[in-house]
Amino acid sequence: MSEQTDRRWLTIGLMMCVMAISFESYAVLTAMPAAARDLGNLSLYAWTFTAFVIAMTFSIVASGQFSDRYGPIQPMIWGFGIFAVGLVVAAVAPAMWVLLVARFTQGLGAGTMNVAVMVLIARAYDEAQRAKLMMWFSACWMLPAFVGPPLAGWIVQVSSWHFVFWSVLPFMAVGGLLVLRPLRHIQLAPEEPHELKKRLMVLAAAVAAGLALIQWAGQNLDLWSALWAAAGLAAVVFGLPPLLPKTIDWSGRGISGVVGARLFSAGAFFGAQSFLPLMLVEARGMETVITGITLTVGSVGWMLGALLQSQSWLSWRRDQMIIVGVVGIALGVAVLAVASYFPQSWLGLVMIAWIIAGFGMGLQNPSTSLAVMQLSEDAELGRNTSSLQVGESLGSSLFTGLAGAWFAHFHDSAELPFTFGGLMVMMVLVGLLAVGMAYRIGPVPNGAGED
Repeated sequence: MSEQTDRRWLTIGLMMCVMAISFESYAVLTAMPAAARDLGNLSLYAWTFTAFVIAMTFSIVASGQFSDRYGPIQPMIWGFGIFAVGLVVAAVAPAMWVLLVARFTQGLGAGTMNVAVMVLIARAYDEAQRAKLMMWFSACWMLPAFVGPPLAGWIVQVSSWHFVFWSVLPFMAVGGLLVLRPLRHIQLAPEEPHELKKRLMVLAAAVAAGLALIQWAGQNLDLWSALWAAAGLAAVVFGLPPLLPKTIDWSGRGISGVVGARLFSAGAFFGAQSFLPLMLVEARGMETVITGITLTVGSVGWMLGALLQSQSWLSWRRDQMIIVGVVGIALGVAVLAVASYFPQSWLGLVMIAWIIAGFGMGLQNPSTSLAVMQLSEDAELGRNTSSLQVGESLGSSLFTGLAGAWFAHFHDSAELPFTFGGLMVMMVLVGLLAVGMAYRIGPVPNGAGED
């Protein structure tokens, strides 16, 4: 089998795996309100999402270290297996705490795979192919958004939310088989392997634990909560700096601005997205299938943004694409906040809001990944890629956790419009921080050779 054929099958396999993971993500988002009602402990709702990204905070650092030391193949295989185990545990979960353990396990696998895939793309494909490949990955990520949410809603209504997790396993198996064979024939090991830095993995574990403590403190506001929050904040402040790129500029220029924009934009988008289905079910009384359709319609924007950033005729630099993307996220969440405060308003307002926010993510997400590739030396690519995803996981976990604390505090003591509307306003403020960081990045060429 020729190297060109190997790379073709590798690309197909990777795209299929991306589709499977995307289907799981969107399907779980739709099914989670039903799972929370079935298992109880609605106050722990946010943990079903943050347990996933807290685990990713550790696993993406570990994967970056192993990818720089041994190449991306081993981390990718391990990530595959761990993610599959998490799916099985979630599918049989009899209680909320078991589901949280399953989501944590899935996060370990997903973070390991994500970094390995980004390093693989950088080493197996040239610059001209990367933007196109990122566009196809975004398309594969978004395609399940058109069928996953309503399909998951239908599965929940006619059967059980447990089968949403079972349905992902066959696609993961086929994608894995397509990927493994060509990986044996493509040279992906680094030219100069780095020493494995176990200290960084310990620090990543400390940051993950710190994020969990901060969220736990937000669940109950008392003296003990203040102590847990202080301990969590100390762990994050101590552990985070060594996980960031060596070339970080604390003025926000270059890679540090890219990481900051990704961190806050992920916090704003995923914090809002985590509670969007629950808001539609509780405040608007929508059925699960209709909730899924709403998410599907809103996903059009992500596809458009991803398609736009890959076009050769687009004269914007990468930093300009990031700026437009994060502005779209903040604007979309702001419109969603208005719709949340007025639950009797036109449902189309929610769809429009999510199209705008999705467009911002489709533009920002691949652009920040490509910007890091542009700004990184080959020897630091694994570390810098993991730093970018640490930022995304940190933002998603921290701000979804804060949204969860708001929800847990006000859900039973305030009106639903205030509960969900206030939560969305918090995410708007986080989105504005992303805009500020994006403006600090400075010129980054888009890979087409412009200055």
